[in-house]
Amino acid sequence: MKVLILITLLSLVSCGSFEAKRVGSKESDEKALTITNKWLAQDTENVVQEILAQMTKHKGYKRYRKKHTSTPTVFVGEVKNLTSEPYFPINDINDEFLNEISASGEFILVDEAAREAILNEINYQNGDMVSEETRKEVGKQTGADLIIFGNVYMKPATRDGKTIKQYSVNIRMTDIEKGVEVMRVRTKLSKYSEESKYGW
Repeated sequence: MKVLILITLLSLVSCGSFEAKRVGSKESDEKALTITNKWLAQDTENVVQEILAQMTKHKGYKRYRKKHTSTPTVFVGEVKNLTSEPYFPINDINDEFLNEISASGEFILVDEAAREAILNEINYQNGDMVSEETRKEVGKQTGADLIIFGNVYMKPATRDGKTIKQYSVNIRMTDIEKGVEVMRVRTKLSKYSEESKYGW
């Protein structure tokens, strides 16, 4: 009887064990696909890389660069989440997009997130607290040539425990001075999942 109780206790302990290890982004993505059908970090990296590849090849952008030999200054607006998923990681897409645009060297970035802080600092410097030699003047900031906006859409379809989510990431670039669209690019990503009778 004591042996039976001991075996039972040992089996309960082994069932409740937990193991964790660090994995690379590729392995992490593969493992995540077995437990969730939500948007993953690798999805963000993939779509941003595809968008940037399309941007550099776009005929409209190439035409713009031929007319303007200097590196264009770009204001990157918000890429908006227009999916039905309230926890879609739109901030990750915005950050990744900014990081990759900066790393590409194709653009000079106007920092939208820091604008209010910069304005406050310039106003402070132009008060009586900062020496004339070091203060920065009002009206010297660089204006952007181009503005970039975007949206993410998702169309879901479900039947018999099977789900397909079709995402569309859309980016457009506009010449600020002329109000003319320079380019519009889009990439798509689909996620398929099957739910067993035991749950996901």
